[in-house]
Amino acid sequence: MENTSSVNPGKGTADPIIPIDFTPNNEKVARFSYRFRWSHPVLAIFIFLSISAAWFVLTARSVFVEVEPLTALIQIDGGLNFKLAQRYLIRTGSYALTLTNTGYHDTVTQLLVGNEQSQNHPFVMRKLPGIVSVATLDMIDARVQIDGVDVGVTPMSDVAVEPGEHQLIISKDRYLDYQQPITIEGRSTPQQFQARLERAWAVVSLNTSPSGAEVLVDGEVVGTTPLNAEVLQGQRDLVLKLAGYKAWQEDFDVLAGQDFAVPQVELVPADGLVFIRSNPSEASVTIDGEYVGLTPLEVPLTPNQNHELTFFKNGYHSGKTSIRTQPNQAREISMALDPVMAEVSVVSEPADAQLYVNGELRGLANQTIQLMASSQLIEIRKAGYVPYATEFVSRPGLDQVIRVTLKSMEQARVEQIRPLITTAANQTLKLFYPGAFTMGTSRREAGRRPNESLREVRLERPFYISLNEVTNSEFRLYSAKHTSGTVQGLTLNNESQPVVQLTWHQAALYCNWLSEQESLPAFYQVEGEAVTGFNAESHGYRLPAEAEWEWVARTDSAGTLYKYAWGEQLPPPEKAGNFADVTSQNYLGQILFDYNDGYLGSAPIGSFTPNHNAVFDLSGNVAEWVHDYYGAMGALGGVEVDPMGPAEGQFHSIRGSSWAHGSITELRLSFRDFGEEPRDDVGFRIARYLEE
Repeated sequence: MENTSSVNPGKGTADPIIPIDFTPNNEKVARFSYRFRWSHPVLAIFIFLSISAAWFVLTARSVFVEVEPLTALIQIDGGLNFKLAQRYLIRTGSYALTLTNTGYHDTVTQLLVGNEQSQNHPFVMRKLPGIVSVATLDMIDARVQIDGVDVGVTPMSDVAVEPGEHQLIISKDRYLDYQQPITIEGRSTPQQFQARLERAWAVVSLNTSPSGAEVLVDGEVVGTTPLNAEVLQGQRDLVLKLAGYKAWQEDFDVLAGQDFAVPQVELVPADGLVFIRSNPSEASVTIDGEYVGLTPLEVPLTPNQNHELTFFKNGYHSGKTSIRTQPNQAREISMALDPVMAEVSVVSEPADAQLYVNGELRGLANQTIQLMASSQLIEIRKAGYVPYATEFVSRPGLDQVIRVTLKSMEQARVEQIRPLITTAANQTLKLFYPGAFTMGTSRREAGRRPNESLREVRLERPFYISLNEVTNSEFRLYSAKHTSGTVQGLTLNNESQPVVQLTWHQAALYCNWLSEQESLPAFYQVEGEAVTGFNAESHGYRLPAEAEWEWVARTDSAGTLYKYAWGEQLPPPEKAGNFADVTSQNYLGQILFDYNDGYLGSAPIGSFTPNHNAVFDLSGNVAEWVHDYYGAMGALGGVEVDPMGPAEGQFHSIRGSSWAHGSITELRLSFRDFGEEPRDDVGFRIARYLEE
């Protein structure tokens, strides 16, 4: 091949191009290859374990399991844990923990590992019971109790008892109980206890003259005299009995272990027994001048002696006799007494009345009759007249006359009307004969309310009204569980305080209950527990009508209308009543600052001055439910006669001020209130019509 060169114009001579040899490589390119060696998995496991161990160490917690006793074996299951000295490395979680130790119950529980880095978990193992044996010296079959639980009789062995302090009691009939506190070690440790029981009796020596008497201790025969009896300690009743002799009896205080002898007992021959009768019966009897009772009667008599018996009875001649008995002999004796008679004249008006003696008709009352000189029931009767009855004792040798003028029924009825009556609950009611008056008050009166309109009323029916409000004790005769509560920590529930915290219906039902106690017709008509109406003709107990209440509170015999219970001016005088005063200034809003009655709540009834009609607490203490439904006054016009209020309504009227009232409006006697629910300052009083 020819070398050629080229000349680059404008340059020097160019380097020649030299060819090089090239030989293609026909060998294949080498590839990556792996050959297994035994060291490879070992290395991998080592690396994995190292990582796992590091992870465990970083996430585990240091846990100290503190066990009492210290010798307990600890086993933790449920996950990895490593013990390092006294602590464990454990991850957070719940593990089964088993504790074992000789003399203790195995403990299987949960070990709860929390998030704290270092933790203590204390555990106390429970000791196994101790093995207890109990013996009694010189006896067997004594009853053994530990902490009041019967565990067997002596000799008692190998009884399991929980460790700790216990009370050992050993008892046996006729022996004193043995008591001792014991400490049980537990852990199956054997322990033995011994006791000697002391006798609970004393030997009592008894001898009688004559011998052979039965000996009874507390009514039980224990032998015959002479006798050494084992008698249990305590106060014992000893009786000695022998046929033909009086029983001997004595009480002894027997002390355990202190033997004693009773001095020889001389038995006394038994009395004879006499059954004494008389005709008539119920005659007084004396024996040897000593009164022994009324016939018929049974009397013991000293034997082998003569005894004189004397019989007495009013209206009869006395009688005497004598008797003699032998020991244990039973006899009967009877005495007939002769009556003592006397003449008595009976004079009666009207003349045709009839005479009864001891319930027996003896003809017309105007006569002379023979009567025994003793107490006789004399009755004189005639239709339309009140019967006359008296106990009469005639006197022999005296001129005696019974003079009687019978009263007609109407005359007696008028005379029997009582100005004061007492209920079955011991409440006193006063009779009033009312009249006409004006209820309400003028619009010009200070403190007047719109519901106090003037109203002309005439009360025609006489009525009784209680002098006091019904008390807690009186109401609880009807409703034993009723409570009047408290106010500001002070009780309203004392026996003599007026009853409060009751509805109008409860007050009405109390009135019916009181009528029932005295067999009076019920005033209120009741269905179930609900008052549905009333019987205006009934003279049973009821609540006062509002008009009656105001008439008693405001009027006097001269027709004066009172503004306040004490007169016309404020403040009230001392002891005028129980109102909202300075004692209530921290509890009530409006009070009487220049008055102090001494009570925050209600006072015992009758604690203050009564009003002009001698009725207590019509002003102050507690306000009072009255009979009427609440309604407007003065709307009917004309004069209302014996009004009892609207025929129906939701609320009932409340009259009078209370311990919670202190304003001019409330203290006035014309003040009217109303309500439906119980209040702590509202009670009631009772009333009833005069029976005609």
